[in-house]
Amino acid sequence: MMELLVGGRLAPAAKLPGIVVTSGERAGLRFLEFFAAAIRNPHTRRAYSKAAADFLTWCESAGLSSLTAVQPLHVATWIEIQTREHSAPTAKLRLAALRHLFDWLVTGQVIPTNPAGSVRGPRHSALKGKTPVLDAAEARQLLDSIDTSTPAGLRDRALIGLMVYSFARIGAALGMTVADVFVQNRRLWVRLREKGGKRHEMPCHHTLEEYLHAYIDGVGLGADPKGPLFRTVGRGTKTLTRTALPQANAYAMVRRRAEAAGIDTKIGNHTFRATGITAYLKNGGTLENAAAMANHASTRTTQLYDRRRDDISLDEVERIRV
Repeated sequence: MMELLVGGRLAPAAKLPGIVVTSGERAGLRFLEFFAAAIRNPHTRRAYSKAAADFLTWCESAGLSSLTAVQPLHVATWIEIQTREHSAPTAKLRLAALRHLFDWLVTGQVIPTNPAGSVRGPRHSALKGKTPVLDAAEARQLLDSIDTSTPAGLRDRALIGLMVYSFARIGAALGMTVADVFVQNRRLWVRLREKGGKRHEMPCHHTLEEYLHAYIDGVGLGADPKGPLFRTVGRGTKTLTRTALPQANAYAMVRRRAEAAGIDTKIGNHTFRATGITAYLKNGGTLENAAAMANHASTRTTQLYDRRRDDISLDEVERIRV
């Protein structure tokens, strides 16, 4: 039986959409290969898998019996439904999923043309990201509130500090090994593996250096350079295991720490990347250097994390006196 990795788990081929099954064994194999071989990022794989499953289920309900029966009109109608029910970025992502999937089926000679190729998605432009951001005082309040008398406290402060002071994505931070914290030119450096397999190295802020030393030395990680840097806590033992901390656990930790610190903002893992970039720019940093430190290919991406104008807007709002 053919199997497919979806969300890190194996899903049996019996769960293939009916319209794919009726299109023949070659179509089923090519469909599975798209998710198993053509997409390496697990988050993209999960999002594309859901989009494809939803669309093909809709096609079945519309009476289509095979993949060759799918036409641009069907794709356009479904995307219009997505635009009404979801945000524009979500609709655009789902259209991208269909385009890539049908391209794969075309090159595999399963269908003659790509029915999603000519369909236009909704217009969307963003000058500012939606990620909640902390100001510098709140970030300091959060970091100072963490009890570092336990291994979990040392770990959590080091992880949050890493994201604030190095602009690290949560996935790159949790993918680090102990050896990815190293000394160079008499300073501590960190090595991050960002999206697309890009390797990124940068020196540590002196505060981050303090946090990492306290964590690594305090829990004795130096003897295990190939092990994960951020680890789970053993149930009932309060000691660290050798299992890497999952992203969902990191999110739960961040929410728990924020609540304990009295911070009402609904922050998440990505908050600290935006917080660090905004703090850097407020203190005279340049957009070009911020992009390099964040490992962004374009400064336009970095601008989405720049929330300095939020302060200006608030000041202006307070001018309204009635």
